[in-house]
Amino acid sequence: MRTIGLIGGMSWQSSRLYYDRINQMVAERRGGASSAKIVLNSLDFAPIAKMQSEGQWREAGAHLANAAQALERAGADVIAIGANTMHKVANQVKASVGVPLLHIGDALVKELRRDARSRPLLLGTRYTMEDPFLIDHLGNKGIGAVTPDKADRDALHAIIYDQLIKGIVTDDARATVRAMIDRSGAQEADSVIFGCTEIGMLFPPAEAGMPGYDTLEIHAAALVDFALG
Repeated sequence: MRTIGLIGGMSWQSSRLYYDRINQMVAERRGGASSAKIVLNSLDFAPIAKMQSEGQWREAGAHLANAAQALERAGADVIAIGANTMHKVANQVKASVGVPLLHIGDALVKELRRDARSRPLLLGTRYTMEDPFLIDHLGNKGIGAVTPDKADRDALHAIIYDQLIKGIVTDDARATVRAMIDRSGAQEADSVIFGCTEIGMLFPPAEAGMPGYDTLEIHAAALVDFALG
C-alpha cells in the first residue's frame, strides 16, 4: 500500500472527513482490519485565510510547498491538498516535490466526463467561484462550469468561512444553498459541484435536487485508488 500525504487544516473540519472517508474506503476494499497509510500535515488555517484575503497567493503557495516537502520527507508517495481553493497554488506545490500531486480537479473531471456532464453549477468559496483556476481546469476538458450570481456567491462564502469551517451547520444555511441550486435551472446547469470540501457537511450530493459531485468524496476515492493501485 502506498502512503498518502495530505495537506490539511484548510479547514480541519474537512480534513477530518478526508481521514474518515479514506480509511473507510480502504477498509471496504481490503476488508478485515485494513486502514490507510496516511501522513497528515494539518496547517493552522488562520494565517492562510489572511493570505487569501490579502491576495498573497505566492506566499500561501510557499507555505503549502513547505508542507508538501515535509510530507515527502515523511515517506508520502503522493501529495494531496485537502481544499479546493488552495488548488490555485497547485502548480507551485507540485513543482516543489518529487512525488505526484493528485489534483482535485483531475479527479472531478474524470467523474463529470464519465457521466457526460458539460454544464455543472460550481459552488465553493468566493475565490474558487470567481478566480478562473478551477473553471479553466474544467474548461480545458470541455466542461463549461457556471456559478451563482454575486449575491449568492457572497452568501455561500460567508456560510463557509463563518460557519462550516467552525463546524456550525444550520437549517438556514442548508435552505440557502438548496435555493442557489434550484435557481441554477435558469442557467441550464446539468449538475452541481460541491467545490468546497465543507459543503457536504450541509447535505449529501444525492439530496441536491440534481446530479451532485462532492469533490471531497471524489478526491478521497482517487487517493485510495492510487494507494491501492
